[in-house]
Amino acid sequence: MSESTGAWPIIVFLIQQMWYFSIPLLIVALGGMFSERSGVVNIALEGIMVIGAFTSLFLINRLQDTMSGQGLLCLALLAAAVSGTLFTLPHAYASINLRSDQTISGTALNMAAPAIAIYVARTFQENHVQQVMFRNTFRLASAPILGDIPFVGPLLFRNAYLTTYIGFAILIVSYIVLYKTRFGLRLRACGEHPQAADSVGVNVYRTRYAGVLISGALAGIGGLVFVIPTSTDFNATVSGYGFLALAVLIFGQWRPLRIFLAALFFGLMKTIASAYSGVPALKTLPIPSDIYKMAPYAATLAALALTSKRSQAPRASGEPYDQGSR
Repeated sequence: MSESTGAWPIIVFLIQQMWYFSIPLLIVALGGMFSERSGVVNIALEGIMVIGAFTSLFLINRLQDTMSGQGLLCLALLAAAVSGTLFTLPHAYASINLRSDQTISGTALNMAAPAIAIYVARTFQENHVQQVMFRNTFRLASAPILGDIPFVGPLLFRNAYLTTYIGFAILIVSYIVLYKTRFGLRLRACGEHPQAADSVGVNVYRTRYAGVLISGALAGIGGLVFVIPTSTDFNATVSGYGFLALAVLIFGQWRPLRIFLAALFFGLMKTIASAYSGVPALKTLPIPSDIYKMAPYAATLAALALTSKRSQAPRASGEPYDQGSR
């Protein structure tokens, strides 16, 4: 198939768009995986994404007159990770130390995050507006040398963002950490049988804290990664992507490689919902636009319904651990 004729340009367009939606889902779902593998359910991913996106984009807004490009993006990614980690601390403390209901504490963070973002934006911005505006100087039109590779170059290395490659790096590191390190073994043990882990000297509380804080850092990064390719302003919302990431986590069976495949699937559905007008074959179909917009959420319900019987969450996920009850 020629790179300039036939369906190839449409395929390139769809796959490039798919990365914009799949990579944030992948990063946030991997964050949720670390938390639940340690035994703590983190449904606050949506709120953490909001805080991570707001903090990093507010930083970009303030520094964009003196910095730009990949250096500013890397600084913003660091800010997103730090803010996400700090914001998830109350959930970790409530779930691990206070042994409170993890769903309630996660819901509280989801409710608080947009309010915090709007309040801070209106307080510190001129004209007291809640939208955080920024200039997108981060897109890579074509990566040197790699962008010229036939077929692969247009799909991965043109009209791309550094965040795409960071997402792939996080996937690889997550797999290695979870399955090839002592920390990963301890993390999985705390999510499956914390009493047994404690009996051999594993500090369950500390390991669960690590899992939840990693989750917060990755969800914060995911918030920024979601907004950067799709908009030039932020209005205290990530369009339900945190909840969609939970579906990706469940559909991916809490395993990194399966989560990657699930993120690709849901990312493709989201691409169809948002970019169907750019595909002649879809645009000419007598289907209302609302049907396309429903596609990701209908796919979520269908996927979860089909896989629910085979779904095997970590056994101790969501169960507070009391060291005195061993």
